[in-house]
Amino acid sequence: MRERSNYSTLVAFAVALGGFLMGFDSAVISGVVDPIKARFRLDADQLGWAVSCLTLGATAAMACAGPLADRFGRRPVLQVTALLFTVSAIGSALAPNYATLVIARIVGGFGVGGALLIAPIYIAEIAPAAQRGRLVSFNQLNIVLGFSAAFFSNYFLDGYFASRVDDVSDLAWRWMLGVETVPAVLYSLLLLWVPRSPRWLAMHGRDDEALAVLARANGAGAAAAALAEVHAAIARARAQGRVGVGEVLTRRMRRVMVIGLGLGLFQQITGINAIFYYSTTIFAMAGAARDVALGHAILVGIVNVVFTLVAMRLIDRLGRRPLLIIGTSVMSVALLTNAWEFHSATYRVGADPVAAVAKLGEVVSEPAARALAPLGGLTFASQSELAAAAARLADAAGPAVADEVAGAKDELAKAVLQLDGTVVLVSIMAYIAAFAISLGPVMWAMFSEIFPMRLRGVAISIAGFFNSLVSFGVQQLFPRGMETIGPGGVFAVFGGFALLGLGFTLLIVPETKGRSLEELETELMGEA
Repeated sequence: MRERSNYSTLVAFAVALGGFLMGFDSAVISGVVDPIKARFRLDADQLGWAVSCLTLGATAAMACAGPLADRFGRRPVLQVTALLFTVSAIGSALAPNYATLVIARIVGGFGVGGALLIAPIYIAEIAPAAQRGRLVSFNQLNIVLGFSAAFFSNYFLDGYFASRVDDVSDLAWRWMLGVETVPAVLYSLLLLWVPRSPRWLAMHGRDDEALAVLARANGAGAAAAALAEVHAAIARARAQGRVGVGEVLTRRMRRVMVIGLGLGLFQQITGINAIFYYSTTIFAMAGAARDVALGHAILVGIVNVVFTLVAMRLIDRLGRRPLLIIGTSVMSVALLTNAWEFHSATYRVGADPVAAVAKLGEVVSEPAARALAPLGGLTFASQSELAAAAARLADAAGPAVADEVAGAKDELAKAVLQLDGTVVLVSIMAYIAAFAISLGPVMWAMFSEIFPMRLRGVAISIAGFFNSLVSFGVQQLFPRGMETIGPGGVFAVFGGFALLGLGFTLLIVPETKGRSLEELETELMGEA
C-alpha cells in the first residue's frame, strides 16, 4: 500500500513541477522591470505590455489546451508546455530588442496556460480517491514555491553580478530570465517517466494500458474497479452529449455564474499580480535601494508560501466564506494604508545646495545635477509636480540635459521621496498573507464546487478566462496608473475593490464547506 502511495505522490510531484514553472515564469519579471525599461527605453504602456503579455498568452492557451489534451493526451500537452517554457526562457534571456522579448514571453504564456489547466487534471485522473485532494493541491503549492524561487533567484543573481562586473544593467536581468531553462529541462526529463493518464487511455480504448497504470497507483485489486468507474463516467458524459456555452448562460445558471465571475473579478482586480510582478518597483518607489527591494520581494514570496500552507489546513476546517471575509477585510486595510502612506509622501531634495547636487548626482550627471540644484529646499506633493519642475530647469540648461532628466524622472523621484518604507513593507506583507488565505486558493476551490457537474468544465473555463482577462488588464494598466494618479491613487483603487469584494462575499457568496456537490447544485440552481 505504501509503495502505491509513494508512486502516486512521485508522479503528482513530477507533474506539479509545471505549476512551479508557471509561478517562476510569472514572478521573475519583477526583478527585470527596471532594467528592461532602461535597456529598451520603454514608456509606461510598453512596459505594461512587456509584463502583461505573458498572461495574454496564457489566456489564449487555456482556450485550446483542453481540447488538445483530449485529442492527443495529457502527457504530450504537458511535454509541449515544458518545451515552451524552455524556448521562452532562452528567447527572453537573449532578446536583442523589445519585440523579441515580448514574443518570447508570449511563448512562455502559452506554457503557463497549458500547465495551469492540464497539470491538475492529470493529477486528479491518476490519484487514488483518498489522496486526490492532497495530491491536486501540490500544483497550487508548487505555483507559490515558483513565485518564491523567482524572487530568491533575482536577488542572488543581481548581487552576484553586482559584485563581479562594473555594469550589470544588461547582464543580470538576462540571467534572471534565462535561469528558468534549468527547471524547464528537468520537467521535460521527468515527463518522459510519467505514464499517460488512465482516463485518457480508457477514452481511447487502450484498457490494458489504463489498467496497468491504475494498478501501480491504486493496487492490482482496486485497479479493475477503478477502471470500471472510469468507463461509467465516460459513458455518462457521452450520453449527455456535448455541452454548449449557451447552457451556461441560462436563467438557472445565473446565480452560480455571478458567484464565479465575481470571485474571478475580485481575485485579480484587487491588484495581486500587479504587486507580485512590480514588487521590486513598488519597494524602490518607497525608498529602498535595488538590492533591498529585491530582498523585500523574497519576503513577499516567503509570506505567500507560508500562508498558502495555512490556507490548505484551514479551508476545510474554518470554511471558505470565513476565510474570504477575513482575507478581504485585511486586504482592504492593508491597501488603503499604503494608499494613505503614498498620498502623504513628499518629495524634498534638501536645502543645502552642495548636498542637493551630491544627492542628485547619484542619479544624473554632474551638469544635470547642477542644473537641478535650484530644487534644493523645495517640497513637492507629488511625483508629477517634481517632474514638471525638473523639466523646466532641464530645458533651460539645454537639449542634452533635458533628455537626460526626462529619462531619469522616475529615479529622481525615488531619490528624494520622503516616506516611511516600513509601513509600505508591512502593509504589503499583510496584503499578501490575507490574499494567500482567501481569494488565492478559495476561488479555485469554489469553482470546483459551485458549478453543476454537467457544466463544470465549460463554466470553469469561462470563469478562468474572465479571471485571466482581468489580470491582463491590471498588469497592462498598472504602469500607466502609477504615472497618472500615482501610487497613492493606484492603491486606493485596489483598496476600494477589496472593500467591494468584502461586500460581495457578505451578500452573495455561500458557504460550501462540508456540503455535497449534489446538495450545492440543488440549492444554487433551485434558487436561480
